[in-house]
Amino acid sequence: MVIELKLKLNYMPTEVRIDEKTKSHLEELQAEIRLRTGEKVTQQEILARLVRSAVTSRSEFVDTFREGKATLTDEEMMQFNQGQISSGLETDEDDIDEILYG
Repeated sequence: MVIELKLKLNYMPTEVRIDEKTKSHLEELQAEIRLRTGEKVTQQEILARLVRSAVTSRSEFVDTFREGKATLTDEEMMQFNQGQISSGLETDEDDIDEILYG
């Protein structure tokens, strides 16, 4: 079942269709905000803030739509790091530049 959620953007009504699970999550957020802050907020305010947050961290948000894994599990990170060793030498930018560019 699809629920219609009506939003007002610049005073022009716009409809966004969301499924029941998403609507339920939105209601849970609304209830938790009221419980933790004592502030009553509308679902429209929540959605507006979520969009602003996504725009602020645009790359991270866009990456959530990529196919495949976006991050490694702790086990995968441990596996990756197992082959690394420390030489005991400190490397700074000048060293890197010298190695790369001579």
